[in-house]
Amino acid sequence: MKQLIFATLFLFFITQARALDVVKDQSTVKISAAGKPVLEYKFADVPFKPYVAQLYTPSGVAMLRDSPFDHKHHHSLMFALAADGIDFWAELPSCGKQIHKQITTSDDGIKQQLEWTSPKNKVILLEERSVTVNQGKDLSATLLTWRTRLQVPAGKDEVKLTGSHYFGLGVRFLISMDKIGTFINSSGHTGEVVRGTERLAPAKWCAYSAPADGKMVTVAVFDHLSNLRHPNRMFTMSEPFSYISSTLNLWKESYMLKAGKPLELCYGIAAWDGKVDSPEVERIYQKWLEELKK
Repeated sequence: MKQLIFATLFLFFITQARALDVVKDQSTVKISAAGKPVLEYKFADVPFKPYVAQLYTPSGVAMLRDSPFDHKHHHSLMFALAADGIDFWAELPSCGKQIHKQITTSDDGIKQQLEWTSPKNKVILLEERSVTVNQGKDLSATLLTWRTRLQVPAGKDEVKLTGSHYFGLGVRFLISMDKIGTFINSSGHTGEVVRGTERLAPAKWCAYSAPADGKMVTVAVFDHLSNLRHPNRMFTMSEPFSYISSTLNLWKESYMLKAGKPLELCYGIAAWDGKVDSPEVERIYQKWLEELKK
């Protein structure tokens, strides 16, 4: 009987998720597991918007690129839209800023309060954001959940959300991953051609596989079933660089955010070592959905 109890306890402990180490300094939160990096979140000392500065596969391979010379406003893994005619995606004097107000850490991630302000420092939107690391058995990937809650600030009745065809939750990859990778999505279709290699496809998820400095990786963006206009339009491009963005199709259909009725969005981001196929991405997508029900 004692041997059975010991064996059961041993199996329980070895199948539990590794404890996460969450460390915050004056501008960055770094999360690691068993000594290996998981992600870095840049919440302060940013000119326009906080973002996930780096994401790592389970073996520790990085795949995100921050503020490249060709598009300085591309920050690794970031979220931005246009609100009341103000662009929060680009970073020009005429653009708005996502201002950090408060951040707290937990055992699995961060929660942040932000004010989206105009160039004249008028508050256009309020955001509550969380980025957490999902843990569990048989994940085979680093898995994050990004939640954004947008609401109208006091004194306003509504805010009109718009944007270009790629505005949303966007991912910029390492230069070694540009042009040569492979996109797949849950629909199996390339989608609408916008210009050049730019495509928009309604899909529950979209994944990209390419070598990150010689090591093959796969990165996927998940759209939650509860999101506005699910399945989101997944934006992809491969020339002159590779990009994924989960969009709300605001360039064709604006959205009026009303006071007292927040817009809640939920996305998943998964990163694997190696090239994975559609069934594996779908498996992790379904595990992510199940985990969020708990």
